[in-house]
Amino acid sequence: MTWQVEDYLEIKDGNLNIDGVDAVKLAHEHGSPLFVFSERRIRHNIDRLKQVGNVIGCPLKLCYAAKAMSTLGILRAVRDAACDIEVNSGGELWKALQAGFTGPQIIFNGTSKEVWEIELAIENDIYAIQVDSPFELSLIEETTVSLGKTANVSLRLVPEIKSDTHSGLQTALLTSKFGMMPDEAYAAVRKHADSRYINICGVHLHVGSQNPDPSVYTAAFETLFASLLRIFRETGQQLGHINLGGGFPVRYLTDDQGELDAKQAAMLAASFEPTDAIAPAWRSVQQAARNANAEELLDGLTLLLEPGRSIIADAGICLTTVRNVKSRPTASGGVDQWLLTDAGFNILLSMETYKWYYHLISAERTAEDHDVPYKVAGPLCDGGDVYFDIEGENRLPEYRLLSGSVSVGEVLALLNCGAYSLAQASQYNARFLPPVVLIKKDGTPSLIRRRDTFEDLISSDL
Repeated sequence: MTWQVEDYLEIKDGNLNIDGVDAVKLAHEHGSPLFVFSERRIRHNIDRLKQVGNVIGCPLKLCYAAKAMSTLGILRAVRDAACDIEVNSGGELWKALQAGFTGPQIIFNGTSKEVWEIELAIENDIYAIQVDSPFELSLIEETTVSLGKTANVSLRLVPEIKSDTHSGLQTALLTSKFGMMPDEAYAAVRKHADSRYINICGVHLHVGSQNPDPSVYTAAFETLFASLLRIFRETGQQLGHINLGGGFPVRYLTDDQGELDAKQAAMLAASFEPTDAIAPAWRSVQQAARNANAEELLDGLTLLLEPGRSIIADAGICLTTVRNVKSRPTASGGVDQWLLTDAGFNILLSMETYKWYYHLISAERTAEDHDVPYKVAGPLCDGGDVYFDIEGENRLPEYRLLSGSVSVGEVLALLNCGAYSLAQASQYNARFLPPVVLIKKDGTPSLIRRRDTFEDLISSDL
């Protein structure tokens, strides 16, 4: 068994340590399941993405995608790292404001915005509302007229760019639910060129999440510049920003899982350096501008990025405890050893919906060889609440390798599960949502979310 040790993960006295804090002691103190996040890793990931600013010829605005994980303590850590924010609902917008973000730091995405959400965005003078359709733009205009204010908006395009990722993570195809057709966007710019209520300040597209192919970003940049050029030539309007979205891949699969489906393995093992992908893409934009004699369109332009997973995924670890063990004969005459944990798809939904791989290790025997195969499952009353691909399509490994003689009470750790885990969690089976500990940048553990109580299970019931 091999696993990649990041600089914030260490083995001390046999136990997994996170930024110098013993993970097993945290699990014993706060109970499990327990999410533990590293503020130092969050800052590292933000700083790494900010390096993109060194390879482009314009200012960079980095906006953390709150949907990946929006506990207030995490949002404040992101804000303190001098990163802006992207929200996808009025609720996320409200939480961003509560965490201390100001209007000019906020981008608002989403396909189905309600009037109250649009009002909240306009009243707080946010950087831009990303417009998903001509109808939504008319709704925004009606709202601005009623408020007597101007709304900054950016037009989301659907450019028909295919990326080699999971079908559910494709967001730039005509078959996806996102964005407007280019002709619709150009008509909107012409219509609102002289509007006192609508300020169209940018164009936006998103090529999908966990895309392993850097050339996709070049295609996206070329589409964005072509849009800038056409808008300028047809209306004389020079937009202030282009928005590439996020979706930059995270390397989940660091060990040898040769039995996995090849496409699934390639997506989960994607290695990505932001500057390596963005630098050639930006050069293609510069060349296109020179070819069109339109280099002035790049003057004063800002590039927006909306990373979520690549900021928070590997900064979060889920600690879970083995609550039950059993043996089960196999069809081939062997015996499977089963481990039943207290972490299921109620808090790790992507493991069920996308067959997402989170590497599993022992938190209290981390230094030992992990070479014994186990069937691992969660606590829910669902046959699909397992850590393997029950459909038999090889999208998750059939077994997890751990130390020998795992017993009830042993603390295990699921790595790289900071993104889209607690953010998508539910109280299914009336299970308590787990607490969250943030290891602060000075190495101090801080409880930033308490565990649910019985009262939380019925707090909204009448």
